[in-house]
Amino acid sequence: MSSKLSNEALSSLSALISSLMGLHFPEHRYSDLERGIVAAARDFGFSDTLEFIYWLNTATLSKHHVEALAANLTVGETYFFRDTDSFKALEESILPDIVSARREVSRLRIWSAGCSTGEEPYSIAILLKRMHHLFKDWNITIIGTDINAKALKKASDGVYTEWSFRGTPQWLKDGYFRKKDGFYEIIPEIRQMVSFSFLNLAEDAYPSLLNNTNAMDMILCRNVLMYFSPEVAGRVINGFHNSLLDGGYLFLSPTEGIRMISYPFKVMSLENTTVYRKGCAEAPKDAFERASSPPLWQVRQSAENGGLALGSVGPAIMEKAKEPPLPGNETAPRPLSAGPSVQSSSTTEAEKLLKEGRYAEAARVLESVVSAKGADESTTGLLARAYANQGSLDLAAEWCEKAIAANTLNPMKHYLLATILQEQGRAEDAVKSLRRALYLDHDFVLAHFVLGNLLVRLGDRDGATRQYRNALRLTSRMGPDDVIPESDGVTAGRLSEIISSITREKAF
Repeated sequence: MSSKLSNEALSSLSALISSLMGLHFPEHRYSDLERGIVAAARDFGFSDTLEFIYWLNTATLSKHHVEALAANLTVGETYFFRDTDSFKALEESILPDIVSARREVSRLRIWSAGCSTGEEPYSIAILLKRMHHLFKDWNITIIGTDINAKALKKASDGVYTEWSFRGTPQWLKDGYFRKKDGFYEIIPEIRQMVSFSFLNLAEDAYPSLLNNTNAMDMILCRNVLMYFSPEVAGRVINGFHNSLLDGGYLFLSPTEGIRMISYPFKVMSLENTTVYRKGCAEAPKDAFERASSPPLWQVRQSAENGGLALGSVGPAIMEKAKEPPLPGNETAPRPLSAGPSVQSSSTTEAEKLLKEGRYAEAARVLESVVSAKGADESTTGLLARAYANQGSLDLAAEWCEKAIAANTLNPMKHYLLATILQEQGRAEDAVKSLRRALYLDHDFVLAHFVLGNLLVRLGDRDGATRQYRNALRLTSRMGPDDVIPESDGVTAGRLSEIISSITREKAF
């Protein structure tokens, strides 16, 4: 490897990395950048760092290349029950509050965004297990996402060294891990409470039923935003806001909280830790204007001239960029007349609100339409989506059934019902709905993909393999940047990469 890089080289490299993926390395973090780029050069097979940097500047980088590079530049340092004050706040204040607020639905959804090797979401699972008296018979979902495929593999394996337990009490290892060949393997009961998946916070769409990031009660994203440029960080916070239910909680690291001054969260201080709560404060009018500038990560290398060119942006993201939401400043829906043109315009308004993540507003508009003109297939389907994204699954299922009754031959409605049933924990019923969708449309890419995921959970690996192959066959007919219908902006190339990652991880 070459000697220490000059400040000039690091400055140029910092600008390149920012344009490629929105990661931000100011001068005081040049040592982190150099350490990461040296590691990345080694992973990419280069013996000289400067040669690797030249290649980055001149090659046509695929999405896989960019994300492999990001994995080296965002190495997560974590351990079990890190930040004891936060876990004390969870145990003594936040989780009891959620229990009180969500008792009727008995449903809890938690997202560890940037979970690295899994210690954080597993710590949450262990805490919930220790508080089982509060969560008896609850439907609990804990997801961990990261851009680092190697870290996700370790998280899924659930095997750790002593380093992951520094500062933790003995009961943790004794009660929730099995010692094996000098390592500690998490017990199956806890491992099964958490699901891990690849997600690029700077690029992928959220909230989304497809990646299970909707209707969250809590999001933890610590020591992640510091890697992003202000523009990308703003977009990430915007996505988190839309992914949370009203009253939901967001955890950030202390140094990242200074970015939250312009966003519509109530700042709470609990047990010497700062927590941000949705729906409890008004947004400054310019908050989301700053958050919605075009994302700098969406770029690609120009093979012809070695320069940078803006890449295409998914429709769902473009919609948010053109008309950013203003939570806390919304106006109440206008009274509706019974005229068909008003119904049509109101349905369009509801669709717009859904795209912006303003689900409660969308539901109110649609309920007014139903009250004025009765329910039709379009309105009932949109209501099902609005309720699903608010976490009201029983209502969502009810309206989805009405949409299906209005048109039993619409495969999308069966698919939507399947996603709702899946969130309700009714996997076998969800499989039936997906098979109905595929009977009506053999080329329904997302139905093949989601059915594959469900069959993995049900232990049918051969069936899952067939569904994944069907999805890959269909995506191969599309351009890599073609957006898959009903996917919240997911492209054919992205879905192919997700499937390949799943099949590698699970050794299909």
